[in-house]
Amino acid sequence: MLTIDGLNQYYGSSHTLKNVTLSIRPGACTVIMGRNGVGKTTLMQCVTGLLPLKSGALTLSGTDISKIPAEGRAAVGIGYVPQGRQIFPLLSVEENLRIGLRARRDGLREIPDLVFDLFPVLKEMLGRRGGDLSGGQQQQLAIGRALVTQPDLLLLDEPTEGIQPNVVHDIGTIISRLNKDIGLTVVLVEQKLPFARRVGDDYVLMDRGEVVASGPMETLGEDLVRQYLTV
Repeated sequence: MLTIDGLNQYYGSSHTLKNVTLSIRPGACTVIMGRNGVGKTTLMQCVTGLLPLKSGALTLSGTDISKIPAEGRAAVGIGYVPQGRQIFPLLSVEENLRIGLRARRDGLREIPDLVFDLFPVLKEMLGRRGGDLSGGQQQQLAIGRALVTQPDLLLLDEPTEGIQPNVVHDIGTIISRLNKDIGLTVVLVEQKLPFARRVGDDYVLMDRGEVVASGPMETLGEDLVRQYLTV
């Protein structure tokens, strides 16, 4: 589905991503993990086009997307839920969702039923401003907005951050449903190891801008957890 080959990125003189190479399996849920500041969000921003590549290549389903600008990534099938959700607080729930319709490849101009099937609370709150929702409801709105774009690949950057435990469980269920039942390929950055083990098929560990380990989730052993995840 997604191949990242020799990706490098810099922040000033700091080499934030160092020859990152990995392959995301189609239909899998891949969890990117590592301590704070190791380059996880930078990697997501490179895949979505928010940061231009200094070097390297991105291939999506056999097509080189390295030079496609951020506004064109949704049109090739990438949906993105950024860290902190970044909804539009002064717009209504409906307006937030409709923004994503502009990127749909099939020209649909109505919010798909799937969004309300997954998040019925959003249908009840269509007229409410995004900024008036709870943190968990805002996260549902952010995921719904990404789904409106009709993605083949869904990227989520720390979807459980700042959310109460019962909603975290619900979001895990939604991610698994999107991945297993609907067939979306999912890549998420996540700090909570139990959540990662619950939803993930594969893992990628990053440290100091590099991929240091990857494989099926069931092979993520305690030695790697201690070395790269414990604080």
